[in-house]
Amino acid sequence: MKKTYKIDVDCANCANKMETAAKKTEGVKDAAVNFMLLKMTVEFEEGADPAEVMGRVLKNCKRVESDCEIFLK
Repeated sequence: MKKTYKIDVDCANCANKMETAAKKTEGVKDAAVNFMLLKMTVEFEEGADPAEVMGRVLKNCKRVESDCEIFLK
């Protein structure tokens, strides 16, 4: 399953850090961040709960870029 989320990030380098952090998160099969559109697309592993996984993705992204935001609603 793939879902797209609106994000808030200040620069392209920060967006790359977010993408890398998301890809390393358990339950994420693949992730892509588009800085120009301020969107993150996440493909979840089979059977993963998107809400639970995205909580971990946000936490991991905040570790590498503390002022980033992922709008989960």
